[in-house]
Amino acid sequence: MDCPCEKNKIPGAPWSSTCIGELWLFEGLGLDELGALASKAVRARYSPGQTVFLQGERARSIFLLKSGRIRLSRIMQNGAEVILDICKPGGCLGEYILNDLGEEYYYPFSAWCMDDVVVCGFTRTAFEELVLDYPAIGLKVIRNMAGRIAHLTERLDAMSQTHLEEKLFRVLLNVAREHGFAEDEGLYRLEMPLTHEDIGFLIGAHRVSVTRIMKRLKETGRISQSGRFLIINSADDLSTFTA
Repeated sequence: MDCPCEKNKIPGAPWSSTCIGELWLFEGLGLDELGALASKAVRARYSPGQTVFLQGERARSIFLLKSGRIRLSRIMQNGAEVILDICKPGGCLGEYILNDLGEEYYYPFSAWCMDDVVVCGFTRTAFEELVLDYPAIGLKVIRNMAGRIAHLTERLDAMSQTHLEEKLFRVLLNVAREHGFAEDEGLYRLEMPLTHEDIGFLIGAHRVSVTRIMKRLKETGRISQSGRFLIINSADDLSTFTA
C-alpha cells in the first residue's frame, strides 16, 4: 500500500515505513479499509521545541510518528519534570482515545519534538466517521484491542508467577530451616505442615496457583517429595530476593 506520508518526508531524516493502517490496532483489515485509513489520516509537521500535545490537554487524536523523535515528559506535583520515554519513528501515541467509555480523556504527559517531526493520525471524531463508513474497521479494532489486553494479561501473569515461585520457595526454605532437619549437601527435610490453601494465604495466591508453582519447583529440582516429607535444596536460595 502506498503511503501518502511520503510527500512530507524530511530529506536525510530517519523514516518509518510503517503506515497508519499497519499498526497493531488495525491488523487484519482488508485493502479497502486500509486504503480508507491511509487516505483519511491527517499529516502534520512540527519543528524542534514544538509540542504535539501538552499534559492536561483534552486528548482528541491518535498519532503515528513517521519521522523525528518526541520526548514524553510529565510534570510532577513538586514541579519537577520527569522524562518518561523517547518516542522514535514507528511509535504510536494516544491510542487510548479509541476507548468509548463516555468520558473525556486528558493527556497524562506532554509530547515535545526533539527534531523536525512528521506525524500521521486521526482525531477521534474523524475515526468515528470512518467506522460509520467502514464498520469492519470498528469490529477489527475491538478484536485487536481485546487480543492486546489478553497478551498483556498473560505477560503480567507470567511475571507474577515468577515472583510467586521465588516467594513460595523462600517460605518453604525458611520453614524448613526452622522446623525441618538439615541433611547433606544443603538439603533440608521438612514434614509438610501446611496445605496448599494455607500456603496460598501466606504468599497471597490462590490454591490453584500454589499447586501449579509447587509442580514447577519440583520439575526444576528446587524441591522434591519423599512420602510425607518435602526436600528443599538450599543451594537454590536466592539471597537477593526480598519477600
